[in-house]
Amino acid sequence: MGTFSYIGPLTEVLSMEHLSLKGPLADSAMPVLKDMGILMDGEQIHTVGKHKDVLARAKEVNAEVTLLNQPVVAIPGLIDCHTHICFSGSRARDYALRNAGTSYLEIARAGGGIWDTVTQTRAATEEKLVEGVIYRATHHLQQGVTTIEVKSGYGLSILQELKMLQAIARANASIPADLISTCLAAHMFPKDFDGSKKDYLALMAKELLPKIKKENLSHRVDAFIEEGAFSRSDITPYLKTAVSLGFDITIHADQFNVGGSEVAVQFKARSADHLEASTSKEIDLLAKSDVIAVALPGASLGLGCNFTPTRALLDAGASVAIASDHNPGSAPMGQLLTQAAILGASEKLSTAEVFAGITYRAAAALGLTDRGTLAKGMLADLAVFKTNDHREILYQQGSLQPSLVVKKGAIVYSTM
Repeated sequence: MGTFSYIGPLTEVLSMEHLSLKGPLADSAMPVLKDMGILMDGEQIHTVGKHKDVLARAKEVNAEVTLLNQPVVAIPGLIDCHTHICFSGSRARDYALRNAGTSYLEIARAGGGIWDTVTQTRAATEEKLVEGVIYRATHHLQQGVTTIEVKSGYGLSILQELKMLQAIARANASIPADLISTCLAAHMFPKDFDGSKKDYLALMAKELLPKIKKENLSHRVDAFIEEGAFSRSDITPYLKTAVSLGFDITIHADQFNVGGSEVAVQFKARSADHLEASTSKEIDLLAKSDVIAVALPGASLGLGCNFTPTRALLDAGASVAIASDHNPGSAPMGQLLTQAAILGASEKLSTAEVFAGITYRAAAALGLTDRGTLAKGMLADLAVFKTNDHREILYQQGSLQPSLVVKKGAIVYSTM
């Protein structure tokens, strides 16, 4: 038994429990629980039930009681399953060039883009990177995001990729939010590497991945399959090695050109992320697989391009998560709730589909089964909003922020 704590009364609770992992969701399928309370046993949820009954139980076990004397709505702590918040520098120049008509790929060919951030991140100390991750992750936490995936990929050498992953690990130990690290050494081909793309990937597979495994710095490997990054033939041996070492796979897929989603399905990846260029062929392929499709509306907003065909993916039967893609180049906003609300309006997503995409379906994209719903035995991660109607959260498109955030049973942020 841990230390009990109680929070209530909660005007509404969206438990997100007993909803399907794949396909469309009607709002009528999402239970909205009224006048509730949540009893927590240490880091886990013990009971979700009527306020009066659960409060009585809380007093019996001498729980620490937090009474909320105003209308509030509680939802599971949000999960951002795709970010790049470990970096140094800014790409405001790239943003201005894109808005003036220069394409993303043209900027990259001219020395901007990802390589610009690589140069600045390599020059930064590990300490500086730790500070940056803590700063950005803290902002995410205050926005109700209690689990944040964080990629490397701005190092692109053995030592620099290890520096990034070590910085993520150190930041994770210093803040309440859970940071889930991912190795993205296959982000782009480094301009200063003496050899071919296949030579670079072979070196990373032989030298970097075993070190990451040995030092327990990550259990996830990502790859960018795209013009200007890596082709299917380039990446296949690298991913085979990653799988043989026990890494989970995720893929940057179909952002500008198709092909990446096929690789994701071939390797039974946890997720295929981006998918803005996906056609009916890729949509059907993903829907028939167990790969989670991850929409990244922040990248669409930052690049001024189409959104991921989220409505079509859901209607085809796919599981769709929504993530911020927070990065210094294409998605500098880093506001998950705002982006999810905008995507919902553009793609005509139900409230249930949007909340599923940033809670339990996002957890599935990370292979996590202990969070994403408010139910007995799950992590006590909550975002609490001052409103009496859960629909206000998306309606206000990010201007309604959480007033209380609970992580593993502890209040980690409050303006109440």
